[in-house]
Amino acid sequence: MRFAVIGAGMAGILSAIKLTEAGFDEVTVYEKRERLGGTWNDNTYPGLACDVPSHLYSYSFAPNPEWSHHYSPGEEIRGYFEKVAGDHDIERMIRYGDEVVRAEYDDGRWHIETASGHTDTVDVVIAATGVLHHPRYPDIEGLDTFAGDRFHSARWDHDVDLTGKRVGVIGTGSTAVQIVSALVDEVAHLDMYQRTAQWILSLENPEYGEEEKQAFRDDPESMHKLHEELSDMFGNFANAVIDADSAHIKLIAAMCLENLEDNVHDDELRERLRPDYRAGCKRLVVSPTFYGAIQKPNVDLVTSGIERAEPEGIRTEDGELHELDVLVLATGFHVDAFMRPMVVTGRNGVKLDEVWADRPLAYMSISIPEFPNLFMLNGPNGPVGNFSLIEVSEYQFAYIEQLIECLTEGGAKEVCATREATDAFEAERVEAAQDTIWVTGCNSWYLDDRGVPAAWPWPFQHFRDIMQTPDMSAYELR
Repeated sequence: MRFAVIGAGMAGILSAIKLTEAGFDEVTVYEKRERLGGTWNDNTYPGLACDVPSHLYSYSFAPNPEWSHHYSPGEEIRGYFEKVAGDHDIERMIRYGDEVVRAEYDDGRWHIETASGHTDTVDVVIAATGVLHHPRYPDIEGLDTFAGDRFHSARWDHDVDLTGKRVGVIGTGSTAVQIVSALVDEVAHLDMYQRTAQWILSLENPEYGEEEKQAFRDDPESMHKLHEELSDMFGNFANAVIDADSAHIKLIAAMCLENLEDNVHDDELRERLRPDYRAGCKRLVVSPTFYGAIQKPNVDLVTSGIERAEPEGIRTEDGELHELDVLVLATGFHVDAFMRPMVVTGRNGVKLDEVWADRPLAYMSISIPEFPNLFMLNGPNGPVGNFSLIEVSEYQFAYIEQLIECLTEGGAKEVCATREATDAFEAERVEAAQDTIWVTGCNSWYLDDRGVPAAWPWPFQHFRDIMQTPDMSAYELR
């Protein structure tokens, strides 16, 4: 069998490794960038770090005793993926700088076309395209007229020297918080433009000392044990956000509130930083340094709405012109894009854009009716936002491997979810989502066009259990 893996980020690297271990040697990984790493290749902004503990944000089969911190910086994470890819000799499978623009299922096989004109025919497509890779740019009048340097946080321009500059950061999510904390002592002045205040959870990020690293090197099993302990800890958090009345979510809220009350000393600033929605409704922001940074004398928190951009800077609705040299757009991603803008055509000419005209959906976030032998990792409505996506991907790929076995050993030529199973799963998911913290009164990137959280609304243990063995009655085999 021949496989195409789309994307050489975390999930694409995993797919190539697992397919190779299963004995498949006809695997091509298509990567639109010139380097592997996915979102950790795209994002290189100052202060970049993961808010999932390092020893949990690692492949279970590739523990890393060399992590420098409990929460790893982005460059180190990208280096980890490069090392794992090298250790498993998968870079030979990767076509860099060759974006898949078209995939069409015809006569029992997938026909792939890339931006370079390269074509390929494969039996199975693994879409490991990720969630955070299409930057979202704000709709601000006059943005193109700004005369200074301007770029999205995921397209950071390292040729721009920020020393002594007046810098504006639009956004208040995790990315913006990390950037502000990293730049505050470098720039002359920094404006942070806030539309929505965030709940900030302060978790320290200590370094791993040499003795700790040596202990991990000497006893690799200790890293597996730590991975499981951290997974259980995150499972508790995941269980908290899916139950808006849980004691654990109330504890998290109290911790965030204590952080705000104890660390922001100016009464007026504290109130502007106080969210008007429940903690956890948006993705929690983790930072032990932000409240200190936002109170520096060279920093302004701008809460008046942005009216327009001008050549000299940002004009807010109160009429004030905030003069800037550099404008950073920390405004997130189109999280509902998934495989798009790739043109994907399934059985009988059905187009993915038509199937997803209202919103993306898939059975178990993995399979789409009428798109046989196409499997997604971290697809629509999966466990994103409150889990380690590496752990999620490992469970998903083990599930997908069993579907592939239907093709290699079960005599089937096609496998995909049925429409009935997909509709039933979606109905159950929407109902369960009504109990989550995400529907308690905020606007977040978790919500779809209906205001329904586009995320896994059940406990993590339920996800683990359901990924153990596919319910084949939910699949159509031909």
